[in-house]
Amino acid sequence: MGFRSQLLQPLLRLAVLTILVCASCREDVANATSSPSSVWFHDVTEEVGINFSHEDGAAGKRLIPEVMGGGVAFFDYDGDDDLDVYFTNGNRNLPSGRSSGQIGNRLFRQGKDGTFADVTLASKLGDTSYGMGVAVGDYDNDGDVDVYVSNLGGDKLYRNEGNGTFADVTEPAGIAVDEWSASVCFLDYDRDGFLDLFITQYLEWDASKKCESPDGRPDYCGPLSFSPIHDVLLHNDGDGTFSDASARAGITSVAAPGLGVACQDLNADGLPDIFVANDAYANHFWINEGDGTFRERAMAMGVAFNLHGTAEAGMGVVVADFNGDTRNDIFLSHLGQESNTYYRHLGQKDGYLDATGGSGLGWSSTPYTGFGVLAFDVELDGDLDVFAANGRIRRGEVLSGVRLASPWDSLAEPNLFYLNNGQGRFTFSPLLLAPFSRPIEISRGLAMGDLDSDGDLDFAVSNIHGPGRIMKNSAPRKGRYLVIRAVDPRLNRDAIGARVTVISGEKRFLRTVNRAVGYLSSSDSRVHFGLGHVDRIDEVTIDWPDGLSEKFELAGLDRFVTVVRGSGGSI
Repeated sequence: MGFRSQLLQPLLRLAVLTILVCASCREDVANATSSPSSVWFHDVTEEVGINFSHEDGAAGKRLIPEVMGGGVAFFDYDGDDDLDVYFTNGNRNLPSGRSSGQIGNRLFRQGKDGTFADVTLASKLGDTSYGMGVAVGDYDNDGDVDVYVSNLGGDKLYRNEGNGTFADVTEPAGIAVDEWSASVCFLDYDRDGFLDLFITQYLEWDASKKCESPDGRPDYCGPLSFSPIHDVLLHNDGDGTFSDASARAGITSVAAPGLGVACQDLNADGLPDIFVANDAYANHFWINEGDGTFRERAMAMGVAFNLHGTAEAGMGVVVADFNGDTRNDIFLSHLGQESNTYYRHLGQKDGYLDATGGSGLGWSSTPYTGFGVLAFDVELDGDLDVFAANGRIRRGEVLSGVRLASPWDSLAEPNLFYLNNGQGRFTFSPLLLAPFSRPIEISRGLAMGDLDSDGDLDFAVSNIHGPGRIMKNSAPRKGRYLVIRAVDPRLNRDAIGARVTVISGEKRFLRTVNRAVGYLSSSDSRVHFGLGHVDRIDEVTIDWPDGLSEKFELAGLDRFVTVVRGSGGSI
């Protein structure tokens, strides 16, 4: 028996076992129902006045952009201290992707009574390009948040004017990203105080390309049918303009179909790095060298491939401390039959290990195609739980409970939810979030934030060929909470990239100030801590993006607090 056969036999046995288990899993999720008293989240979309339905532009030609959008964002655009909601949209002008002359993306403003009003026209934020993702950040350090929209052909940058309106400054700001963009993040990679932009580029799309399903019917093409392109790094020049730093930073050295992105310090050296989830290609792990350049080290860090050395179809990515060791791990969503993947951080020099097998996150995700992912403490017990938004990109079995018309019904899949035991082991819990799993739709983006300011996190989900939904957290609380906004007054904005550690006795809780999350989406920049049964906070340490560490003494729990750089004690 050759080496290849010896290797394949156990993998085949594992595959058979996974298929048997996942057949049961698929039935359990598709049939998930629960009584109202045991449901932890409730769909309040209609109740709060959100009325948005995604326009995919489908015309029977099965063009791949139809199934790849769209994103969602939570941010306070008008400075009234509550979160507003923004959905990106497609249009009816495929294959060009250019403006259709109709309202595309939609902005909903939250009022004091918790309901939302559509302010798209008044805000001038209704980009009518073929929308993909959204990133939020204060690029000009004027105290209000600006919006970057990634599109199929021609991204847009909108400057917040501070009066409830936005101005399209794409051209004067020097933004010229005209391919197919996906997820975007703001980061200050050179630590000069101004937020730069990293934009994943999906592929060189050709609308004339035709593909078929295994049974010979027309179907959506996969990424291997097109040429990959490199991602884009835009340097903020500090004068309201950006310059393309992709080549000089080393980003153009490799190309792959990029989708999800995370911009955080991934190797614990104090510098923001960049992780890109690539579709059917090895992932990219860009280590910040501190001199304006990056080095691609995914293979050396153990995150290029899965445990079996296989490139997977990376969609969404979330970076968080799942096992409570104050080191950020990586969780990726993938194509059906691949399973989602959990990489545990082993330390600065040791990189990461594919720990999916022992995490409980793999077997139940294998039947589904995951896109948006979130990690937050649902019931405030001190650990991070996981959400995954699902929906196929190719025809499959029509599941029970799907209400979409053909051919969309063959793409719909239930979403997934997992409870963490605090050590990076997860329990698959579809019944607790039945409204998230049913109705069965084609879900994509996820964004999180405390919409009603009650101390627990809510979230939004975007759906292809369907409505955007708002899910309110009603989970029973098992502990205390603390919500921290970290502000640098020198920059007049949130300290994107700051690492916040809350210490209570022997317990340490780590969060990073970050908006880019999952797939095509952006969340609130405040860091949220579920604390479990702690009765005090001994210390809060903030590692600011420029390298300064500062400690703060915060009295009291179950509250929102703004921590200002320079008001604590330097370490």
